[in-house]
Amino acid sequence: MRNEIDSWGQPCSPRSYPSIEPEKGKRKAKTIQQKPVILVTEPLAEAPLAWLKSHAEVVEGGVDSPEFIRHSPSAIGLVVRTYTTVDDSVLKRLPRLKVVGRAGVGVDNIDLLACANRSVTVVHTPDANTQAVVEYALCLLADALRPRVFLDRALTLEAWEEARRKIVAPRQMNELTLGILGLGRIGSRIAEVARAIGFRVLYNDLLEISAERTSGALRVDSTTLFRESDVISIHIDGRPSNRDVVGAALVNLMRPEVVLINTSRGIVIQSAALAHFLHTHPQARAILDVHDPEPFTADHPLVGLPNAFLAPHLASRTETAMVNMSWVVRDVIEVAMGRSAKHVAPGR
Repeated sequence: MRNEIDSWGQPCSPRSYPSIEPEKGKRKAKTIQQKPVILVTEPLAEAPLAWLKSHAEVVEGGVDSPEFIRHSPSAIGLVVRTYTTVDDSVLKRLPRLKVVGRAGVGVDNIDLLACANRSVTVVHTPDANTQAVVEYALCLLADALRPRVFLDRALTLEAWEEARRKIVAPRQMNELTLGILGLGRIGSRIAEVARAIGFRVLYNDLLEISAERTSGALRVDSTTLFRESDVISIHIDGRPSNRDVVGAALVNLMRPEVVLINTSRGIVIQSAALAHFLHTHPQARAILDVHDPEPFTADHPLVGLPNAFLAPHLASRTETAMVNMSWVVRDVIEVAMGRSAKHVAPGR
């Protein structure tokens, strides 16, 4: 790992400033080397953070912390994760900023237009957590469809048979239709695995998807997807136009015993509409890893519903994915030093 890190991050050329220092009775210009100031507002994995500290002066603290405020005038780079919003009000405090690094995939917490207007490059890690999220979504799916029980004591034959009588899955996966909303990196992997298991797979996406990426999934419109799917898995991003895209019109098309899984962004589902559907369809289940807001509050419409299962945004929480996402610092240094980044976030 060290060789890979060292070869990827060649010694950077720091900014230079002239100073005057006497030498043998003469005044001579001397170069003082200074590392760029990089602000980090949320925790990063240990190895990428150590690498960043070897290349930059790293200041850790939220946007309202004294450390952030004190170093804002000189900051060249800013590294954020999920819960720091980078908007015009933050950018105004960073007059020398060149680059924003999002340690993750989605950049919906970053105002891309405001950054572009200030010539600030936004970089991210587009494939860093794909495997982690795919695994997690499939685990949620399996938990929902294949109930099981584990024993902590010996049972009588009668109790043993009773446990086996109760734990029976009503249908197998090869008897079900899985609908995928958004067939990007994660959605296409879900389709691949689901087809291998035996699901009939439908998908809906705004973009044309090449046949090799669909794994045999059938493209349909969103209304057909919500009407015909036994299981719906959502994998669209959190851009403003996707807010409440899964509203009452789609929610009310779902089957009475649907399993709805969302590991994308909380804003894409209209929570009140979903809560009403779950209340009136007790056999339906919603398994939600993401929420609006995060953390959700006690008055959130889905809190307390017996068929709403709310997790604290865990999909990308593997050690590997967290390290991969934190390596956005490589591109942050590249841009800070005037070089080209590998993963510039796409504009909208």
